[in-house]
Amino acid sequence: MSELRLDATQLDRYSRHVIMDEIGPEGQQRLLEGSVLVVGAGGLGSPAIQYLAAAGIGRLGIVDDDVVERSNLQRQIVHGDDDVGRPKVDSAADYVAALNPDVDVDTHETRLSADNVGELVEKYDVVLDASDNFGTRYLLNDHCVLTETPLSHGAIYRFEGQVTTFTNERDGDENPPCYRCVFPEAPEPGTVPDCATTGVLGVLPGTVGCIQATEVVKYFLEKGDLLEGRLLMYDAMGMTFDTVDVLRNSECPVCGDEPEIESVEDVAYEGSCSISAD
Repeated sequence: MSELRLDATQLDRYSRHVIMDEIGPEGQQRLLEGSVLVVGAGGLGSPAIQYLAAAGIGRLGIVDDDVVERSNLQRQIVHGDDDVGRPKVDSAADYVAALNPDVDVDTHETRLSADNVGELVEKYDVVLDASDNFGTRYLLNDHCVLTETPLSHGAIYRFEGQVTTFTNERDGDENPPCYRCVFPEAPEPGTVPDCATTGVLGVLPGTVGCIQATEVVKYFLEKGDLLEGRLLMYDAMGMTFDTVDVLRNSECPVCGDEPEIESVEDVAYEGSCSISAD
């Protein structure tokens, strides 16, 4: 970490962090020097972007190729009615600019693919997966495992959400699990309806996205226990939180003892996101 250089305005803005023994000015500077790539500026990405920016994460990259629709506004809270028709990355960037001038925002109006994931991820310290499709989740997982990039995963469905963290730190001894250890392959297309056909409780992604942001902040601060090796499941109807332990699968094709995936080019990120046959 470089020499402390919080100015008077920053000491005021982040005063509730600075006075905490677990954070202090040193911890706040870690946040200001950190960078996060948020993939998806929708339901999960919105609260994550809000709180990462408010916390003072110094640089945010936002990846999304969609435009704001009025039906998004029930849950995607960095966008407003005047933003309908605008690219989500632009609307989200404007929100951050108004909230915290300390934060630099890189907008990437594109769909994440095997062709661009490398050049995007390499610019950031941590990846926050706020995507809404299995192809992107597996692509991010595989690339982050191969490059040892920390990854925060979140997903929602109707009234339920899940969160976990993959630090992807490989020491050759007791390596942590990855997304494929939990979900070896995606369900067949059409078997899991999306929110456009089944609906989603509007406040649900706020809870899940905030937990993802919390995990990222803790990662930079090196404080507390991350959800690595644990899957947190939230049921909004029952108002319950449960965690289940997740173990690394020694036969996992990307993080196992004899991995089959050595590049994202080895995988067809459609359908079941399986390894290419050729």
